[in-house]
Amino acid sequence: MDHAATTPVDAKVLEAMIPFFNAVYGNASSIHSFGQDAKEALDSSREKCAKLINADFEEIVFTSGGTESDNLAIKGVVRKGNHIITSKIEHHAVLHTCEFLEKHGFEVTYLPVDKYGFVNPRDVEKAIKKNTVMVSIMHANNEIGTIEPIAEIGNICRDKDVLFHTDAVQSFGKIPIDVKKMNIDMLSASAHKLYGPKGVGLLYVRKGVRLTPQIHGGGHEFGLRSSTENVPGIVGFAKAVELAKKNMNRWAEHEKRLSKMLVKGVLKIPDSWLNGHPEKRLPGNTNFCFKHIEGESMVIHLSMKGVAASTGSACSSKSLKPSHVLTSIGLSSKDAHGSLRLTLGKDNTKKEVGYVLKELPSIVENLRRISPLTR
Repeated sequence: MDHAATTPVDAKVLEAMIPFFNAVYGNASSIHSFGQDAKEALDSSREKCAKLINADFEEIVFTSGGTESDNLAIKGVVRKGNHIITSKIEHHAVLHTCEFLEKHGFEVTYLPVDKYGFVNPRDVEKAIKKNTVMVSIMHANNEIGTIEPIAEIGNICRDKDVLFHTDAVQSFGKIPIDVKKMNIDMLSASAHKLYGPKGVGLLYVRKGVRLTPQIHGGGHEFGLRSSTENVPGIVGFAKAVELAKKNMNRWAEHEKRLSKMLVKGVLKIPDSWLNGHPEKRLPGNTNFCFKHIEGESMVIHLSMKGVAASTGSACSSKSLKPSHVLTSIGLSSKDAHGSLRLTLGKDNTKKEVGYVLKELPSIVENLRRISPLTR
């Protein structure tokens, strides 16, 4: 129950990838038949990924993952003296990139969020200045699942002639995205969040947006991302996209049903609550807080029972700092440390949810009994 951290590679995805490791192994930049066979697979994959979000073929740039895509989008656009707008609850791939740029003469505005984690589009509009070059607001939060008003923010940016980037790593393939209707200029995504392989992602770059490459070399990916393409990974990404497009509604409904069951059961535990909006959130995302205990302890005890969970952001779960997302929605550091994120996927079952609901109350009770926070 930690699908927001990563997902298992779907069997059909693995099957699609295997030939490109040893049978169709050519370099997609080579002009001989071995290379052209790989290029054909690369082109087909690019087309499939583009269609999912109503983009054009040449607007998809393959990368090593969401983090690289975020870095390319933000660093590739800004020039010294530019102003960037983002939110306080972004993934660290965006926040740390912005912090790096601040140290090198850039100005960054970090917008607050409300108790559910929503960015107010009016705040975006008010923050735009003459030297604002970019707004970067995530589509859905990786910790609490809140789905941001991306279309409204996109409209504001288009009216103000400011570029709009969204980190859609958590939402890509899970909820509908139309980059044209939402006025998105750049979008980051990653394969391993939707049953594809790790180490491959993409950046959608709208035609006309000029980016400075961050990796220099042979001029691959329309000159924006040099390095021999990871054809097996990209083929796997495209197959995962194909499956997600076909099954999106069915998978979402399944995850919503299980999530409701999970929320109803967990909230029977005294001094517990759900973080984020009760409805406007990703289908499989649940994030709870429990008074008087540490989230790390719950994760460890659940792991001993065979359950994968997380506390705070999965990418920084080794950190002792409270979640920046939870403190940004108004939780105290003490309460934020008592968070537990359970994120469901297409293959989770009612039986598994029932198992967690059976084991979790006694784990919480036992931890509270020995916790110094209750004294």
